Amino acid sequence: MAYNLFHQDSYDDRRSYPILEDDENAPIWFPPLYDESSNFKRIKRTVSLGSFTSSNSSHIPRTSSTSSLSSVPKLQFRDHILTYTRRYLTVEEEEEEEGASAAALIGAEGGQGGGGVAGEGNNADGMKLVQLLISCAEAVACRDKSHASVLLSELRSIALVFGSAFQRVASCFMQGLADRLALVQPLGAVGYVVVPTRTTTTTSVASEKREEALRLVYENCPHIQFGHFVANSSILEAFEGERLVHVVDLGMTLGLPHGHQWRGLVRSLADRPGPPPRLRITAVGLCADEFRAIGDELEAYALGLGLNLEFSVVESNLENLDHKDIDVHPGEVLIVNSILQLHCVVKESRGALNSVLRVIHGLSPRVLALVEQDSSHNGPFFLGRFMEALHYYSAIFDSLDAVLPKYDTKRAKMEQFYFAEEIKNIVSCEGPARVERHERVDQWRRRMSRAGFQPSPLKMLAQAKQWLSSINACEGYTIVEEKGCLVLGWKSKPIVAASCWKC
Repeated sequence: MAYNLFHQDSYDDRRSYPILEDDENAPIWFPPLYDESSNFKRIKRTVSLGSFTSSNSSHIPRTSSTSSLSSVPKLQFRDHILTYTRRYLTVEEEEEEEGASAAALIGAEGGQGGGGVAGEGNNADGMKLVQLLISCAEAVACRDKSHASVLLSELRSIALVFGSAFQRVASCFMQGLADRLALVQPLGAVGYVVVPTRTTTTTSVASEKREEALRLVYENCPHIQFGHFVANSSILEAFEGERLVHVVDLGMTLGLPHGHQWRGLVRSLADRPGPPPRLRITAVGLCADEFRAIGDELEAYALGLGLNLEFSVVESNLENLDHKDIDVHPGEVLIVNSILQLHCVVKESRGALNSVLRVIHGLSPRVLALVEQDSSHNGPFFLGRFMEALHYYSAIFDSLDAVLPKYDTKRAKMEQFYFAEEIKNIVSCEGPARVERHERVDQWRRRMSRAGFQPSPLKMLAQAKQWLSSINACEGYTIVEEKGCLVLGWKSKPIVAASCWKC
């Protein structure tokens, strides 16, 4: 079944997208995931997906916007997902079926599944899975509830939370599609239904699971640690020779327990020759009690190292932050730190982000350390966001395969209670409810420049690579420099970008 897709839930070219037949004898073009030397190659941004047709390309190109899909002369939306997935399934090793009891455990934790988990199967099974995903996405975009429900029923039988990496990521996208379908009116109607309000108990349980998953992501994936390393290195450089130093931390890294980033900074400041500086840290966010508990730990930790630390909290979300809320002392050097925070205030109108950037600029920080996911999940068209997110999170789930065993419950918790929540927000939500609005580093450069910031190039590629080796990150993670920014990637796919800015 093909659809003509219109308005926000569509591309702008109004062409129909036929399901490709699975012809085993037809030549298939595979976009290579990485070069023979396993070097991470920076993905070229283009205005069109036409470069996907080049057989000489050494990596998967990145597009500047989802609307550029209208200029593709040959390959269409399904073609890109299908060829990408065929390549993905080809390089992924077939794993043996085991550990049915572990599947039951994740089911108790809130995931899907239960019972045995089928193996990856042959390539035809993988093609069927991706065809179902895309057909279901089209049906949901067109508000065809009856057809989408049939496809979701099929997906539930093969997109398993303890299957192959692609089966597991497909399971998360299936959940997002089901949630989106539940929020839209039937064909012919306009708008979304009201989202049911969660009970306090349900919200509390979900929050506890997400906090545990965040801790596991920090411990097992280098994404957040990479951001902390780059930000702290830039902060230490800015604090060189200063006696009064002040860090304004937006969001305190999602409330990660124990203040890991600032423990490292305190150690580095205390180890410097000469008397240690006086350090102030101001946490900005709504989790005031949680932040104060972290602050008490940090103050005790700093005191043990002979460093004077003063911790304070500004209880405010970023959109309502005023520069008067930040207590800046005369003569101190101010730094602003934002780890995976600013994308949450990127809205359709852009007014919220501009307001936050104006407040930061008004503080006149010596450095703004900015770390964000490096992918385009904020395009205007639903199917474009769906494709971008599928590529991005497929790389993350593939990396988790290399880090943890197949039936490790830690991996299941990270996938289901952290990454799946991001995926579901990207896929199922619209308007103010959609907060996971990740953008590429080029887009952040344009936004920061318009807000009056100037780039402060990061010249620490060698140190960053040395750090990556020191934490024993598995082979496949790489760090590259691009126009003064550092980008952590998995094989050919960028994951997180770090940059620094000055007024």
